[in-house]
Amino acid sequence: MDTPATTPAITTDTLQSALSDWFAPWVQALGLKVESFQTDAVVLRLPQNPALSRIGGMVCGQALMAAADTAMVLAIVTRLGNQRPMTTVQLNSSFLKPLANQDALVTARVLRAGKNLVFGEIDIVAAGDGKSVCRASTTYALL
Repeated sequence: MDTPATTPAITTDTLQSALSDWFAPWVQALGLKVESFQTDAVVLRLPQNPALSRIGGMVCGQALMAAADTAMVLAIVTRLGNQRPMTTVQLNSSFLKPLANQDALVTARVLRAGKNLVFGEIDIVAAGDGKSVCRASTTYALL
């Protein structure tokens, strides 16, 4: 008698492994670390890195947006329970203040998950003082 396949439990380690298994090398080079997760939400740490910074140690917006997009993929995985092909349809960001010389904490939350689309929000804060540096809203298509 065949037993139904079960989806492995999602853990911090499986999400961290996903960062190296699923994403392009340049995304891996961001050095993202899974800080915590729950169903519908993930918190990643983006370490301060001179390679991601411009004059004055300010982290470039491209790095922040890549971290935001990556965090949302993992948040969607916590909702679905496994990896599923998906693509970013929309990513709208507002940069609130510069982030300089410190790590960022990237919190991605699923707001609504339908059959074909997932809507989410992302808040990026300075790890040192907790002040918000960027807010984003997202839409993903499940393929």
